[in-house]
Amino acid sequence: MRVLGIDLGERRIGLAVSDEEARIAFPAGSLDRKNRRTDLAALVALVRERAIGRAVVGLPLHMSGRAGPEAEAARRFASALGEAAGIPVDTLDERWTSVAAERSLAEGRRRTVERRGKGVVDEVAATLLLSTYLERIQRTEPT
Repeated sequence: MRVLGIDLGERRIGLAVSDEEARIAFPAGSLDRKNRRTDLAALVALVRERAIGRAVVGLPLHMSGRAGPEAEAARRFASALGEAAGIPVDTLDERWTSVAAERSLAEGRRRTVERRGKGVVDEVAATLLLSTYLERIQRTEPT
């Protein structure tokens, strides 16, 4: 079953997709945000096109762990996506994914950012989020 990782930003939605066995996360681009209906429609189309069976949305908590308005918006978005796409959608604390994505890109891949545009940070953040999620799933699976 493929899993979709989603990093919600104000301007873009970063995307990552797992392999069929839900073991490895791969960058899958980004979507420019339009409005909720259009964003959901684009994601539902992606879910169908790539045979996605589950998704995870980054939950932007404050460093203290407190949930603010952005986290509540992410939870509502995750719920709406699950309903629209007919798949389970989880949320996962994303406090460190964007920072880690920026560091990863700064450590030798600046040309990639310049070549591919600003959405690459969102895409890398989604990939890190999905990787973390997949690792947690693998740890909890019965052996």
